[in-house]
Amino acid sequence: MEYELPILPTSVIGSYPRPKWLREMIKAYKRKRISVEDLKEAYDDAVVTVVADQERAGIDIPSDGEQRRDEMVEFFAERIGGFKFYDPVRVWGNAYYKKPAVIGPLEYKGPMIVDEYKFLRNVSSRNVVKMTITGPYTIAEWSFNEYYSSKEELTFELAKIINKELKALQDAGNVFIQIDEPALPTHENEVHWAVHAINKAIEGLRMKIGLHVCYGEYRRLIPYLDELMVSQFALEFANRNFKELDILNKIHSSGKEIGFGVIDVHNKKIENVEDVTNAIRKAVEIMGPYHVYVNPDCGLKLQPRSIAYQKLVVMTKATEIVRKELKAKGYEKNYIKI
Repeated sequence: MEYELPILPTSVIGSYPRPKWLREMIKAYKRKRISVEDLKEAYDDAVVTVVADQERAGIDIPSDGEQRRDEMVEFFAERIGGFKFYDPVRVWGNAYYKKPAVIGPLEYKGPMIVDEYKFLRNVSSRNVVKMTITGPYTIAEWSFNEYYSSKEELTFELAKIINKELKALQDAGNVFIQIDEPALPTHENEVHWAVHAINKAIEGLRMKIGLHVCYGEYRRLIPYLDELMVSQFALEFANRNFKELDILNKIHSSGKEIGFGVIDVHNKKIENVEDVTNAIRKAVEIMGPYHVYVNPDCGLKLQPRSIAYQKLVVMTKATEIVRKELKAKGYEKNYIKI
């Protein structure tokens, strides 16, 4: 099948700020003041709201904003057999998460995000939507391992489970999945087998597959660009002041696409349209127009909702400027082919 998109498709990395009223409903549920049915309705309403935000901002490929997920590892560990949780650990500042521990053999207990996909597909008006899932290496790296002989063994067991989930998503009609692996560059001596685990997680799929990596040393990934069986690398560049664009030459040589991060999600400053436009032009010059998607550096969940929206508007305005330039040269459409 073929799915039509504009040239330079715009997307988000995944997370989007929760509306204030949803945060209040979650607190009320934890205090046993509302029912689980009320909370589910609140989550559904929040997805409708943030998808509308994204589409109103001009995003071509929206996500559900990960509204039902408190944290990217915790969410999946709660749904996989073999994990338990101890006390929360601090990530930074006053941000905490429940770090999971593997205490027994991992078990796939059934679909984890298929219902999320179905709901997103029903409420979005766009031709393509994107689902996100945390990759096997990052789940293993950010968990305690109290059962398997090594982190490597744990990672490959997680890859098998993620593969089952991705096949369930594919059966449900999902077109575009993004594997989130922020931990991938963390340990240089582990990247080689982590790459094999990611490939195991996406084995046998007929979807468009992106790999998102933020933070860390991207150069550790360069030797594996050809080996990774994904079609797109979604990377941050705005937070790095666009100083590492030479990696685009390597990605282009591998035949892969770039999900080009042009919005810094780590500060509240609204980007300048001209600066973002110039950055997109540079990516197109290196990669060619058919191999560039435009997105923020990372998820926007830690920004105020009004700031997140304004940042997306700047991103889509800049993209539209470059699109008009490309249209004059005969480039107008892009396609996802499954």
